[in-house]
Amino acid sequence: MPTSERVPAIGGGLNGGVPADGVDGGISGAELLARGELTVRGRLRDASNAVLYCEIAHEGATAHCVYKPVAGERPLWDFPDGTLAQREVAAFLVSEATGWGLVPPTVLRDGPYGEGMCQLWIDTPEEGEAGGDGLLALVDAEEPEPGWKAVGFAEVGEGRTALLVHADDERLRRLAVLDAVINNADRKGGHLLPTAAGGLYAIDHGVTFNAENKLRTLLWGWAGEPLTDEAVDVLRKLETELGDGGLGARLAELITAEELAALRERVAELLRTGRHPEPSGEWPAIPWPPI
Repeated sequence: MPTSERVPAIGGGLNGGVPADGVDGGISGAELLARGELTVRGRLRDASNAVLYCEIAHEGATAHCVYKPVAGERPLWDFPDGTLAQREVAAFLVSEATGWGLVPPTVLRDGPYGEGMCQLWIDTPEEGEAGGDGLLALVDAEEPEPGWKAVGFAEVGEGRTALLVHADDERLRRLAVLDAVINNADRKGGHLLPTAAGGLYAIDHGVTFNAENKLRTLLWGWAGEPLTDEAVDVLRKLETELGDGGLGARLAELITAEELAALRERVAELLRTGRHPEPSGEWPAIPWPPI
C-alpha cells in the first residue's frame, strides 16, 4: 500500500457492519465480494497490517467488508512474505468444507491497492444485548464455574493472578477443532465475533497452515478431551475432500505443497487420536497479547 495514500482511520474491532448472511440483493456474500466494486471508506488503526474498511456494491447489492492488500502485509520471520491473504482465503475454504460456517465469506481479488484478501464485515452486538455475552473472562478463582473451561492463570498486575476461562460453548469447541486443523498460530479473544442471531464467526487467519506445529490459542479448555462425534464426522469428510475431493486442489493454489501435506497429516492425526490436541511445549501455547 503506497505510503503517500491516506484514508480515514477508524477504531479497531470489527463491529457495526452488516451480518454475513444479511447481504441485500439476493446475491451470496462470496459472490458479492468477488464481483462487486470496492470503495475504501477508512482504515482500522489498531491492526498490525493494512486493514481497510470498504463498501462493496454489485447490481443493487451492497455490503461492507475489510480489504487487506498484500502490499500492506508486514513481513514475518516464520511465514513467507506476501502470503497472509491467501491463508485467510484458505481458512475460509476449510471452514466451509466443515459445514460449520465459522469464517466470514472471504475471497482473493484485486482492489485499489492491488491484490488482497476481501472479507465480509460482521455486525456484532454490544455486551448485554442478545448474543453479546462474553465468551472469555478473567476470574478470581482456582477452578472455573459450571459452564466455563479453564485455560490457565494470567498475571493481572501488582503481583496478582487470575484464572483465564472461556465458555463451555459448542460454537467455540467447533472453532477449537478448526484451529487445530488449520494450525492457527494466533487465536485471540478479539478474533471471536458472536452475532445477535446466536452464531459465531472468527476472523484474522493470516498466520495459519504453517508446516510446523504452531498452534497458539485461548481455546485450550478441551485439551486432551475426546472429540465429539460431530467433530469426528466432520474430520472424516475433510479427509475425503483433501484427498479425492476438490478442496485439496483449491488449497494447492493458496498454500505450498508442504503445507498442504501437513494439513492432511493434522487431520489424520486428529482422527487417529480422537482427542483435542494439547500444547506441544515446543511453542508458546497462548498468543500475546491474548486479546
